[in-house]
Amino acid sequence: MAQKATIYKVELSVCDMDRHYYETHKLTVAKHPSETDERLMVRLLAFALNASEQLEMTKGLSTDDEPDIWQKSLSDELELWVALGLPSEKIVRQSCGKSKQVIVYCYGGNPAAVWWDKIKNSTTRFDNLQVINLSQTDTAALSDLAGRSMRLQVNIQDGEIMVSADDSIVYITPEQLK
Repeated sequence: MAQKATIYKVELSVCDMDRHYYETHKLTVAKHPSETDERLMVRLLAFALNASEQLEMTKGLSTDDEPDIWQKSLSDELELWVALGLPSEKIVRQSCGKSKQVIVYCYGGNPAAVWWDKIKNSTTRFDNLQVINLSQTDTAALSDLAGRSMRLQVNIQDGEIMVSADDSIVYITPEQLK
């Protein structure tokens, strides 16, 4: 019998001083049975880093032709495609063709470095692509904040990120690869 997704209730308060965006989002997030707490928290972090009124979580892991997060215009055009992990070169190429802006948040330490070395030369032509690496130490600390009901405060200033939940604080320094 197939396992069902686990539902997480998240109150995500974003204070992004770099973009002058200050809003609280109440999210109901389905965690796929094969998804780790680390990936779930990276997904929430990616949402916070790109937060807007039109930003939406998608079906994520359960579909191949959708990103983890997207933003569509009122005319249903893809404005932002956010992917997590280590997507194949083909997926990166296709997403750059479908959306005005594509952001890949890679994580996982050494496998992420190997993945980037493999595909970086083939991505130079995509001006609409950003690749951001999150260190394994940072994402592991972030996964410790996971809970079925979360109140997260995300503060972003000068590219530095502070995520707090209850009495715990995690500092994250993303590395811009492209």
